[in-house]
Amino acid sequence: MKKNILTFLFTLSWCFNLQAAERAVNIYDIARETPQREIINEQGKKVKLQSFKGNFVLLMLWSRNCVPCVKELDNLNGFVNKIKDENIKVVMLSPSKEWNSSAEQRAFVTKFHAPDLDLYTDEDGKLAEDFGVFTSPHTVLIDKNGMEVGRIRGAAEWDDDKVVEYIKNLKEKFE
Repeated sequence: MKKNILTFLFTLSWCFNLQAAERAVNIYDIARETPQREIINEQGKKVKLQSFKGNFVLLMLWSRNCVPCVKELDNLNGFVNKIKDENIKVVMLSPSKEWNSSAEQRAFVTKFHAPDLDLYTDEDGKLAEDFGVFTSPHTVLIDKNGMEVGRIRGAAEWDDDKVVEYIKNLKEKFE
């Protein structure tokens, strides 16, 4: 009896996790315009999301104060290394108010085994606000034409081969 209950609970939790993962991905029927607000790269240069045209972009809205965000940094670094020749760009965007300098931000992600990520800051969280995103981690998917095609809510095992393949397939779908 105890074994049956444990099996049932395990199956129930597995189904719940699968359903939660499916709800976390939202691909749109019609692509949306992206906001034109500028973000700041590590060199202090202001850029717009449109400057990444030609790449499938994963705009990762994250915070240093978000435990799931910090936990996935290492996985994201592995993901970036697996997709470096795929015209997929990962843009790590955090609120500017969290950092005293880009060097501090770089040291932080390096401490969590993510030295290969491209870091940007969002002045006062305005771009995240323009997207209507108020929680992190949150990933905005942008096609090679600069149009938002979907979102992923929450953390993921980014360097898992199935996730890498899923993102590659999404990129191809929107080419």
